[in-house]
Amino acid sequence: MRPLTDEETKTMFEKLSKYIGENIKLLIDRPDGTYCFRLHNDRVYYMSEKILKLATNVSRDKLVSVGTCFGKFTKTQKFRLHITALDFLAPYAKFKVWVKPGSEQSFLYGNHIMKSGLGRITENTDKYQGVLVYSMADVPLGFGVAARTTQECRKVDPMAIVVFHQADIGEYIRSEDTLT
Repeated sequence: MRPLTDEETKTMFEKLSKYIGENIKLLIDRPDGTYCFRLHNDRVYYMSEKILKLATNVSRDKLVSVGTCFGKFTKTQKFRLHITALDFLAPYAKFKVWVKPGSEQSFLYGNHIMKSGLGRITENTDKYQGVLVYSMADVPLGFGVAARTTQECRKVDPMAIVVFHQADIGEYIRSEDTLT
């Protein structure tokens, strides 16, 4: 387990800023202590510095994971956000989308969100902006990328895609072997 390099940090923070904007600093300096990101086996983990000090007692080859997995770096050094980061991103989300109850299950099976399933959307959402997807009861379901602006969503055909699927809480069941 090692700290992220400057290039890795930049890549990861660019990805996180698509979803939570400038609130990234709130992830690091929290009221309950200082938190950090560490890389282990191409996966980025988020943990308190107290847990980090305890984890140094375990050898690297024996360590499976520590903290919460935020995502992983692909072989081409792109950062892919995992669904396990949802609980940490949800309170700081700048742009949100609420899904109607009838479309929740479709989204949780990995499908994009259609206009007919869109309940609400945050004002001034840009095209290709990272959004967090919520149920109408304000339960975070996952995240995606806005396929259209807020203005376009009002005028578009009901069967048009408005949010591209990125990750959802259904992945816990569908991909439980690969989530660590």
